[in-house]
Amino acid sequence: MTNRERVIASLRHEQPDRTPYHIELTFKARERLIAHPKGPEALERLSNCCYKLSTEIPGQAWREVRPDIWEDQFGVRWNRSVDKDIGVVCNQVVREDNLESYVFPDPHDAERWEWYPDAIAVSAGRFVLPELGFSLFERAWTLYGMENLLVAMASNPSFAHKLFDRILEYNLAIIGHACSYAIDGMEFGDDWGSQSGLIMGAELWREFIGPRVRQMYQAVHAHGKYVFIHSCGKVDELFSDLIESGLDCFNPFQPEVMDPFEMKRRYGARLSFWGGVSTQRTLPYASEEAVKEEVRRLLREVGKDGGYIAAPAHAAPGDAKPENIIAMIEALTEQ
Repeated sequence: MTNRERVIASLRHEQPDRTPYHIELTFKARERLIAHPKGPEALERLSNCCYKLSTEIPGQAWREVRPDIWEDQFGVRWNRSVDKDIGVVCNQVVREDNLESYVFPDPHDAERWEWYPDAIAVSAGRFVLPELGFSLFERAWTLYGMENLLVAMASNPSFAHKLFDRILEYNLAIIGHACSYAIDGMEFGDDWGSQSGLIMGAELWREFIGPRVRQMYQAVHAHGKYVFIHSCGKVDELFSDLIESGLDCFNPFQPEVMDPFEMKRRYGARLSFWGGVSTQRTLPYASEEAVKEEVRRLLREVGKDGGYIAAPAHAAPGDAKPENIIAMIEALTEQ
């Protein structure tokens, strides 16, 4: 089977010849791994099953406006003096008095899409998966401020709905363009959870997020593509909502906040999972053999009858031991 075929079989809840996997590394983790004597060889062995594409204009989506201050295509500025991968929002772009006049990036710009055919042509038998990160809740709070948004959802719902609707309009245009190409699915990024539960609570999620998520997922399915969501934190109380909305695969599947084996038992017939290897406990602190045993158990139990893409619960963090990342790669590639 090709890597693409393995992913599709898993999404169909069929047993592939081996469980597909996908490993991503933060900037610091990659740096440390490359410096390890066995790191470069381990990276060469890695054969990720998914081929991710951006939905941003290459080379134009980000610019460094000051040392360690990066501005994205929405005008949001991110301080990357500590976190080199994402950063911390340090300005406010949208206010109550400028929402109507605020100009979103152009989803129809030809430069955003003209490179897709060439990129897809070199996907090398992998599952082609464009990413739309910060897709709804995250896009709203980066534009307006986290505290401002949560207050507005509770006390100024009219404004919050207008903000989410403008983001949804942009997202649907992005989905329409991306799905017109020979891709296999779309991954949405939208963190809704903390370690203990939903940031905004289930009631507000179902009022503001859920109906728009359903529209986005249905738009992808209308093109015959698969739907993925990346949402950090303890959000398993939403799994039934997400399944009903058309979700095919949930990521990152954090074992610190949900039991992967229980989630497989409860939802595995209707939902596929991506992740499961602990980035808070196992990769930074466990022994190499413990890493391999955790990976093998996930492959054996969660990967049974498909429905699983093996991966760390998030991009491997900077404090992950290089030896443990290597052990994880070995366990995955020795299937």
